[in-house]
Amino acid sequence: MSKHHAVISIGTNSTRVLLADMAPDVPHVDLARSIGTRIGEGLRESGHLGIEPMARTLDAVRSHLRAVRGHYVRLFAIATSAVRRAENGPQFTAEVQKLLGVPVHVLSGDEEATASYRGAISALGPMHGEVGVIDTGGGSTEYAIGSSPTPARTVSCEIGAVRLTEAIPALSGREGIVDLDTIERARRLAREALAPLAEFPAVERLAFVGGSATTAAAIVRGKKNKIDRFELTRSDLQRALVRLCALSYKERKDVPGIKPQRADILPAGIIVLETVLDLVGSDRAVATTADLLLGYLLAQRDQHPIAAPAIPH
Repeated sequence: MSKHHAVISIGTNSTRVLLADMAPDVPHVDLARSIGTRIGEGLRESGHLGIEPMARTLDAVRSHLRAVRGHYVRLFAIATSAVRRAENGPQFTAEVQKLLGVPVHVLSGDEEATASYRGAISALGPMHGEVGVIDTGGGSTEYAIGSSPTPARTVSCEIGAVRLTEAIPALSGREGIVDLDTIERARRLAREALAPLAEFPAVERLAFVGGSATTAAAIVRGKKNKIDRFELTRSDLQRALVRLCALSYKERKDVPGIKPQRADILPAGIIVLETVLDLVGSDRAVATTADLLLGYLLAQRDQHPIAAPAIPH
């Protein structure tokens, strides 16, 4: 008996959908789509979601709904950093609700960290000791640690690939190559924003989720093919950063493995990931696509278990 659930997620940089059969112990993902919409564009200056970013995002929501309509028994909608920070976030989520017919759950930072942790550990195999999960998004970075399906400790930091790029526009490559002074300035900002991570105890395994990590992994591999999991080392990240910063924004789009929509923000995302490794005292992490969306569906399944089919007498 299959029970397909779908979730549409509105992130600072991308609007995504996941459709999965949640009946098995290990859910089977049937569809995962992402459209770059960057609803957080300009939010730092205005405090509001812009008209064009909202229109792009609503178009993506419509597209995702068409892709999964008729294939699910339950539909969910969530939103993260940009929507929760924007003054007009409630007005925007009301528009999304009209489109989907379901409420939009605007996740708190802790809820986002918890869902990302739950999704990631589903891909890591049996739990042995504490695991840490980092979710670097466009607008925020979450960290959760634990040794069970529920994290013992979480934190959300106000830094992400889009926000760091907006704070230091030269990172985008639109002005040409990025010099070392710019990189060091970005590292200082990232370290300041991520300082709470240094207070967490060491973990035995670390996982990265989010577009910055999976795109960095694709560049290291030199392929755009979807990955389920891939180990990234500090050296991998440093090489990818040096390579991207030596290219203009336009040239970055031709790098094997990169998603063109991330060409401007990926150096900032990698700087965040590098800084995380430094603060938590690790030199490697597993990048996985089992992330926030899968974790959210798993949490919903926990709260509302799927009934087993009746056995005829």
